[in-house]
Amino acid sequence: MSAFPLRFELPDSQACAYAGAGHRRFERLAVSSVFGDPLDRGTWSGAPYNVIRSLQKLGIAAEGIHSGFSRGERALLGVHYLMQGYGRPPSGEALLRIRVARQRAAEQLASIARRRHIRHILHTGTLDLPMQPCRELVHYLYCDHTWALSLPYRPAREAYSTSAVEEFDQLEREALRNVEHVFTFGAYVREHMISHYGLAPDRVTAVGSGMGQIEPYAGAKDYTRPDLLFIAKHLFMAKGGGMVIEAFRLARQQRPDLTLTIVGDKRSRAYIPALPGIRVFDHLPWRELQRLLRMSTMLVQPMLNDPWGQVYLEALLSRTPVIGLHRNGLPEILEDGRHGFLVTEEKPAAVAEAILDALADPLRLSAMGLSGQRHVLQTYSWDRVAQAMASL
Repeated sequence: MSAFPLRFELPDSQACAYAGAGHRRFERLAVSSVFGDPLDRGTWSGAPYNVIRSLQKLGIAAEGIHSGFSRGERALLGVHYLMQGYGRPPSGEALLRIRVARQRAAEQLASIARRRHIRHILHTGTLDLPMQPCRELVHYLYCDHTWALSLPYRPAREAYSTSAVEEFDQLEREALRNVEHVFTFGAYVREHMISHYGLAPDRVTAVGSGMGQIEPYAGAKDYTRPDLLFIAKHLFMAKGGGMVIEAFRLARQQRPDLTLTIVGDKRSRAYIPALPGIRVFDHLPWRELQRLLRMSTMLVQPMLNDPWGQVYLEALLSRTPVIGLHRNGLPEILEDGRHGFLVTEEKPAAVAEAILDALADPLRLSAMGLSGQRHVLQTYSWDRVAQAMASL
């Protein structure tokens, strides 16, 4: 059976298994997540929530399924992890990568789908994909990264044993064989799915992403003001906070008027020294965050291992050029530097140099702000994602 369109009919024998009896039309789709309720805007930066809402606009009866584990189940998975000889798990996510966890998540998801009479499932990660071919359910995947792409930049990379790395990569291959179609945020992830995991090109489509609640900015903006913004939320070091602080200190030696606004949480404050020119906010309402994005001259966000970074899109939507590392999805978002600055070295001195270079040319920043906003408006929205998925 063809995966799309999502309005499809089943033979009577199969329809009985889902509808109770008779021949009927199915128009339902589940969007799943192992990390939280897909209808919670806090799950995976709100991507599942926004995809569900945009699919519903197209007339598809999309709903969410949380395929995660209880605290007790996670404790048992920790035992399994140790028994496999992988050592101590470096993260909670590592527990979900072992075979027994994947199988359990897939079985739990399939059970819920059967009870709800749902046949099509859009996964927002690989950890609840079936590990064997599944005839009764049709599986799709929407992802922003792959295990192999993320590995080199993982902060706890050395904590993964060689056997764990090899096993996890093999499990990804097995799971991806059972997917009808893969949708990716970025083209670079699509290319990796094809080259590394061997998926046929016609089974993988880059559909991009949308954003949160930040609205486009059309007001006045002064690019001569050296006001930098860094948005850490609860992941200060992983978002590159340590590098930002040191880069700011170095750059301020030549630009004493430089300021840095940090949006983090209470845990972030432990990493932030009492330096002149720095102000810190804990979690902010969307309207206040939107104001900061609009008033800042640049977003300095050298994220160590963020695969895409919706905050980049939200900054560009606010006509705020971006400084970040030349890795993962940022080169694609910035169109190789048209709308911001790509730093090739993961060093504070390199980030400081990029800051000073950018501030030296306010007219260039203004042009980048305009081109970046135009690019985002033309390219990225959740409605476009949903339309691309449903139009295949």
